[in-house]
Amino acid sequence: MFDKRNRWIITSIMGMAALAFIGLSVLPLLGAFQSTPQVAASPTAAGGDRLETEARGYELVLQREPDNQAALRGLLEVRVEQGNVEALVPVLEQLAAANPDQPDYTVLLAQVKEQVGDLEGAAQSYRSVLETRPGDVNALKGLSALLLEQERPQAAIGLLEDTLQTAEEANQIQPGSVDTASVQVLLGEVYFKQEQYDSAIATYDRAIQDSPEDFRPILGKALVLQAQGRIDEATPLFASAEALAPDQYKDQIQQLAAAPEATSPADAPITPSGDAVSPLEGNESEEGEPSVDEAPVEEE
Repeated sequence: MFDKRNRWIITSIMGMAALAFIGLSVLPLLGAFQSTPQVAASPTAAGGDRLETEARGYELVLQREPDNQAALRGLLEVRVEQGNVEALVPVLEQLAAANPDQPDYTVLLAQVKEQVGDLEGAAQSYRSVLETRPGDVNALKGLSALLLEQERPQAAIGLLEDTLQTAEEANQIQPGSVDTASVQVLLGEVYFKQEQYDSAIATYDRAIQDSPEDFRPILGKALVLQAQGRIDEATPLFASAEALAPDQYKDQIQQLAAAPEATSPADAPITPSGDAVSPLEGNESEEGEPSVDEAPVEEE
């Protein structure tokens, strides 16, 4: 039987895999902040002065033009580099309000609120996205994870099951608005974290039946079997998932298949970022898309 001491490693890996394979778009920005807290929170004196000068320049622009998108985005980048989490909240609130058709800003706002301990505010932000976009995978992932953190697993399960039950109607109104396969992967993950392995496997089996060419539920089922110590059953599923997966995920799947050998978090594989795109990344200026044109920085 699989050593229970390693279960938390597999749980963490499965969560990371779900994030990468579902394709959350806001994680690179927050992830960059979280992965370098000491560097961001303790800049050199010269670097700190430079960042504060840049921040002041953007703030001066915003005093004249409160809705200047480039200045808001520039200020957000500076605050991330500074490691100033609390200061991200008002900037993201402005960006979210100014870009109602770009829910990634609201999801990122929810993530930041969660990080600073405003769990109710985080939940409200996630729900505000789901009110108009019930199938938004970023918001579903964030809210279900938050509910689990609050020890409300049935609420997390209910959220995802309700989304699946209403998916057909939602997709008739707006085709493609709910990606049922991604929601099923999320639901399987929640069951996995609660050690409801039979329910997790059943969820993945339904997803495999509905989307046989999708490698994600196959991988999810393999991870569940792996955590149960059913390696002989998991091995061919890892192979199938690898065969179906895009090239950028194949090495990661191989690492996941070997995860039971890990004895510490340092041995766990690193999740690839895939094609995820932060609202702050890219220079494209298509209509309705965030742009990163740099705002003018004024000297005091």
